Amino acid sequence: MKTFEYTITDPQGIHARPAGLFVKEAAKFPCKITIAKGAKEVPAKGILGVMSLGVKQGETITVKADGDKEDEAAETLEKFLKENL
Repeated sequence: MKTFEYTITDPQGIHARPAGLFVKEAAKFPCKITIAKGAKEVPAKGILGVMSLGVKQGETITVKADGDKEDEAAETLEKFLKENL
């Protein structure tokens, strides 16, 4: 299992457009990917779950990838977050 944390820098937090792009990136990988804020954890491959976290600027999320291609998934998603959020 690969895990990383990321603090959101976008002034709007995780809003619809980047959330949709994040879900598309996560869906490219066969492994189980989750995103969590605090105690709430949701699948990263569903837009409604990601949006339900209500992540604001300055808040930290935890992304976990477990299974086939988990290393590649974690690396790709961390790069996506740094470039877009």
